[in-house]
Amino acid sequence: MAEPSIYDEIELEDLTYHASTTLYTYPCPCGDQFEITLQDLRDGEDIAVCPSCSLMIRVIFEAGDLPAEAPPTEEGLGAIVEVAA
Repeated sequence: MAEPSIYDEIELEDLTYHASTTLYTYPCPCGDQFEITLQDLRDGEDIAVCPSCSLMIRVIFEAGDLPAEAPPTEEGLGAIVEVAA
């Protein structure tokens, strides 16, 4: 399979990280933003795409550059209810 046509190579530190959505973004020349998720980066993906045009960038990073995984929360795990005997 052919390698995708890459517009540019950008260091992870130059992207903006949005913790609430775990999304990294970088300005695209078309006026929109290149996007890649934290999970994609953890899975070894390094291509961020612009949802408005066909441009792609390669994100240059080391796994150690990524934010640490958040510990699991108790939300949604259900509550422990004591029942009187």
